[in-house]
Amino acid sequence: MNFWNDALGFFWDAESFTLLALVLGISALLFHFHREDRAGLFNTLGFYFVCLFGQMLSGLMHASGLMRSADITREVFIIGAGVALIRLGGLLVFRLILPSIKLHPPRITEDIFVIIAYLAWFLVRLRYAGLDLSSILATSAVITAVIAFAMQDTLGNILGGLALQLDNSIQIGDWIKVDDISGRVVDIRWRSTLVETRNWETVVFPNSQLMKNKFLVLGRRTDQPVQWRRWVWFNVSLDASPSKVIAVVDDAIQHTEIANVAKQPLPNCVLMDLDAKGYGRYAMRYWLTDLTPDDPTDGVVRWHIITALQRAGLKLALEEHSVLLTKENEKHEEVLHQRDVALRMKTLHRVELFSSMTEDELKTLAERLRYSPFARGNIIARQGDERSHWLFIIVSGEAEVFLDTPEGGKRLINTLNKGNFFGEMALLTGAPRRASVIAKTDVECYRLDKDAFEEILHARPSIADEVAHILAERTAQLDVALHDIDAAATHHDIAKHHSEILATIKRFFSLNI
Repeated sequence: MNFWNDALGFFWDAESFTLLALVLGISALLFHFHREDRAGLFNTLGFYFVCLFGQMLSGLMHASGLMRSADITREVFIIGAGVALIRLGGLLVFRLILPSIKLHPPRITEDIFVIIAYLAWFLVRLRYAGLDLSSILATSAVITAVIAFAMQDTLGNILGGLALQLDNSIQIGDWIKVDDISGRVVDIRWRSTLVETRNWETVVFPNSQLMKNKFLVLGRRTDQPVQWRRWVWFNVSLDASPSKVIAVVDDAIQHTEIANVAKQPLPNCVLMDLDAKGYGRYAMRYWLTDLTPDDPTDGVVRWHIITALQRAGLKLALEEHSVLLTKENEKHEEVLHQRDVALRMKTLHRVELFSSMTEDELKTLAERLRYSPFARGNIIARQGDERSHWLFIIVSGEAEVFLDTPEGGKRLINTLNKGNFFGEMALLTGAPRRASVIAKTDVECYRLDKDAFEEILHARPSIADEVAHILAERTAQLDVALHDIDAAATHHDIAKHHSEILATIKRFFSLNI
């Protein structure tokens, strides 16, 4: 009986129960509130119980008469138990208490305080064991100097990592550029900083290199959202007015929803240079909100620029580096032209609005159609627009018809596909657009302007009566869709709509019939 009492009294005292309760209490709090690091918590708790078991073994050794071995074993495991308790205390302070009061110190700060606590605890136990700390410190100073000289590069990296985090130079998630390498910071360690590039490469930068040389933190500005200005370059012949080029491109980019392109500050087109070869060098400058898809977003912006210039009849200026060895003769060009006209006439035959026209009249219209491509997301027609007197015929792609609601939202009315047309009221009566049409995919259209249709109306005014009847029917159908009106109740209104629309067409085109 005395053996067990002696063993228990050696390793277990009044403070042991308090320390065990403290360890279990801190562990319970961390287990409940800090779930993302439960594996590390279990490891620390397991290490503490191993040290507790080691102290129990030292008690058995003491009861067996192995005094010296028992003292050494007990001291080693007390130091180990203290290390576990310090680790739990560090987690409690830096992972729970400080974040709860909105303080988020760098992880390296936690490591430094925990390491200092480890050293202090180790020195306290050595002093408690009766060792002279002054001799240890003197000896350790010489050893430290030798180690510091031998490991100056490593120490430079460690101190660099500490400085980077303490002065908030870079943070996890920042995009940085060092020389010709750019990527996102994924970890800041004691010795190095890890950066993942867009090419799925992980670059390891020594912290001392980042401290000694300049680097760019992309997209970061004080009290501003993360966004990075990009430049998309293109050339247009000086035959085109720069003001027109800038207006066309600005309108296309600023009024289109493009993924990862910021609305503020507004994208803007700038004439950057004049080349002696006869073209102006322009740049569309926009702000990228997600720095990962930089090139894909540039590509989308370029496509919107190309389609906008094509719709405006402006061509990109391309440098010629080769000599053309063949020349297309006029006959071949005529064949290509006639083939294009035939394709356009085939498209016009599908449009109900032109069903009463002769082949010659359709050919005249086909000659005047303008090719108008739209990139996905472009606004083809805007509700309330009173200036665009154009009819569009979809050749390929899909477009969606939206109605702006009083609450500021959008209501989907219809989806248009190949062969559909819209804008007939704006073309024939000058009426404001009743709905907005947005390209759901890349869309190719033919655009018919008022001037082209006016020539045919003045040549054969009777067409006005025929198209007025078609417009009256389409207006009635649109009223049914927009206002949920009974279709049967609209038949008696078609005649009234017909006379009103016909009068508007005559006035809009100045027809004297």
